[in-house]
Amino acid sequence: MFDSAVIEVRAGKGGDGKVKFRREAHVTKGGPWGGDGGNGGSVYLVSDANLNTLQTFKYKQVFEAAPATDGGQKNMHGANGASVDIALPAGTEVWEKSDDGTERLLGDLSEPGMRLLIAEGGRGGWGNARFTSSINQEPLLAEGGDDGETRRLRLNLKVLADVGLAGLPNAGKSSTLTAISAARPKVADYPFTTLEPVLGVVFPKSGKGIQRFTVADIPGLIEGAHSGTGLGHEFLKHIERARVLVHVVDGSADDPLANIGTINNELAQFSPALAAKRQIIAINKLDLPGVKERRRALTASIRRKLGPDVSVLYVSAATHDGMDALVEQMWQLVQQTAQAEQAGATPADLPVLRPEPKKDRPNAVIEEPGVFRIVHPWAIRLAKGSNLNDWATRVQYHARLGHMKVSQELEQLGVRQGDKVLVAGWEFLWE
Repeated sequence: MFDSAVIEVRAGKGGDGKVKFRREAHVTKGGPWGGDGGNGGSVYLVSDANLNTLQTFKYKQVFEAAPATDGGQKNMHGANGASVDIALPAGTEVWEKSDDGTERLLGDLSEPGMRLLIAEGGRGGWGNARFTSSINQEPLLAEGGDDGETRRLRLNLKVLADVGLAGLPNAGKSSTLTAISAARPKVADYPFTTLEPVLGVVFPKSGKGIQRFTVADIPGLIEGAHSGTGLGHEFLKHIERARVLVHVVDGSADDPLANIGTINNELAQFSPALAAKRQIIAINKLDLPGVKERRRALTASIRRKLGPDVSVLYVSAATHDGMDALVEQMWQLVQQTAQAEQAGATPADLPVLRPEPKKDRPNAVIEEPGVFRIVHPWAIRLAKGSNLNDWATRVQYHARLGHMKVSQELEQLGVRQGDKVLVAGWEFLWE
């Protein structure tokens, strides 16, 4: 199973605003006519119940939304860029990878149909018609469009199942799944037959209508699995979401009680929440000699160790003996756990991600002696969308710098006439 992937998502750039004027022979006082740029396309993650692997991302790791078009004359608004939906299996966690190697959880697509805005498209820039005022009838300024967000993500799939089967290799987990569902995992008499999680759908006889639940079989666990020994450590995460655990135990083993302790210890070491889940002990291989005879003593030992209320059932995956009772016990616990979850649940919306606000950010900085850079966001947008080579445009731009307190901050930094000022690819001497 391909259950982890790293991808990059890039939202589209916003379109630039246009500097245009209405110049027609029979139209007096035409005025500014430049339209706004469109908004860049965004990138969304959408959980799909029909997917169960991240295999697609083995071949494609970069996803880009479309950029917007620039504004036009006649106050025409630029076209918005098309957004992109990326389909993920339900149960996928989304982590953002930072340049310093740290990660933070952005969202958990734990249910089918969930939708997460993961990279927002750049906002379109205003055209010069937006800057008309009573004291400025000929605005020469326009805004450049913002760049879209870019994020590097790690996708981590955790299989969604109501019941998780846990146990040592060859305890009979795969055979149990075969006996209660239509799933057909590989079954053999050597350890680690199961190499990846297998899902099966189970229809309880007491369920009315189309009621059903899902069961996940994961590779066998051994001592030290939580720290990377064996195969099961890679897949323990897949039963973290399970409502109920069924611990399948080989009833013919020399010490079944010790085997139960080994697995429960690995679950607790991997995740205390995993170890605290409701658990059914399914003693398998009832058809083998000696297993029936030890039932009474083994059940008493298990309940002394795990508590008097633990469910202990004896089954045979080979003959299907006891499987109906096991399915009914699973179904009852799944329903009880689901009802408890709903009773304690609080509505939680996925976050709509936005650029983080920059607190106490300067408007200008000193690059080197005699060289200054303007970093005010709006000043940069205006510089991107305007022709600062034109003297009249630069005069209007300087006036805007005063309104934004950028000029004052440059003066506080020590700018003098003739010093070089940089902004958004433009370079001019301070006047």
